[in-house]
Amino acid sequence: MSPASTEPRPLLDALRAGTPLPAFLEADVAQARKLADDVGSATPAAVEALPEALAGAVLEAAVLAGQVALPEALSASSVKPLAKAAKKALYRLRSRGVTPAEAPREAPMAPAPETLPTLVTVVSSAGQYGLLLTRVVRGGVELLQVIASDEQGVLELNRTEQSRGDIRRILKHGLKNGFGMEVSREEGARLLAEAAALNLSTRTPFPPDLEAALRHHGVQPIHVPEPLPAPEPDDVRHALEGDQLHATPEIAEWMPPDAEMRGLMEQVQALASSPLALSGAQRQEQVRQRVLDAARAYFTPEVRQRYARRLWRMAAFFDATGRALQASIARGEARRLFHGLDEPFSLFAETLFAKVVVLAAAGAQAQAAQGATAPEALPAALTGERRSPGGLILP
Repeated sequence: MSPASTEPRPLLDALRAGTPLPAFLEADVAQARKLADDVGSATPAAVEALPEALAGAVLEAAVLAGQVALPEALSASSVKPLAKAAKKALYRLRSRGVTPAEAPREAPMAPAPETLPTLVTVVSSAGQYGLLLTRVVRGGVELLQVIASDEQGVLELNRTEQSRGDIRRILKHGLKNGFGMEVSREEGARLLAEAAALNLSTRTPFPPDLEAALRHHGVQPIHVPEPLPAPEPDDVRHALEGDQLHATPEIAEWMPPDAEMRGLMEQVQALASSPLALSGAQRQEQVRQRVLDAARAYFTPEVRQRYARRLWRMAAFFDATGRALQASIARGEARRLFHGLDEPFSLFAETLFAKVVVLAAAGAQAQAAQGATAPEALPAALTGERRSPGGLILP
């Protein structure tokens, strides 16, 4: 299809003539042709769901038919290019003397659009999380299942249509089994927009349908997320309680990246084979110092902010699951990490590395009891990640 044919009038003519339009999905072309043929009954939501060029063709049909209601409604659309095109259509209509009819003084209020819950899963050790985002479409509900990373952006995106009953069952199952928490559709769309910005900054390719998903939910990539609130006086106490977060089932599986774990274990093993005559207490203190040094080296300003945002979202999850104490500790840790407060050093960060030594020691003892030789690779328990049959990242 030639570039000129994406202009509203030629594209409208092609729709009315039944000309094939291979540059667009067949379903979108069929929907646009239906709306253009009966533009008086076209709804703003139906036009917003179309690709920008097809939506412009439907607006052109409204101008030619002298129909002002559709452009008037779309002039306030959250899809900015469509709102701009609708305002131009209104200007053309008014130039011809066509103006909106005066609304009745006591017109009945339109029913509020149906809303369905949005679910965000807990954050994994690698900073990955799942997002189930819904949108009511003609004849059902569109379900976006997203796997995203707080380092790379959107990694996977599956787009399907489900019945309302199926959607409610899926979301209820996720909430009941503790996979995540319910958030507003606006919050879910914001998370999608922030993740898409990471795709751009890290040059991670957009999965298919991501651009359409952003357009349909009325958002664009957000490159600078809102900062976390400033630390509060009581947050110093939370810095000394952060180890308690690792006792929760969700954060218990958080571990440092493989390279940092291996580096720490090499230092601990070198200490164990040292010819220096050290008492048990001295050796324990040396191990703790290696752990602390590794944690301080890893938690650079960039890493601090990343973990701060992870903890901030986990605090909301703890609140949603009735764990106020853990939520308070997580928020305090998040505020201090985000704003770079070093002293006292985060016990949450130190414990993240201490777990490596504790789990490795436990594994070595178990293997020794069975007469096995300790493997060179880290145990799978330190690096494993599980997913549900649907692909959701599980705690």
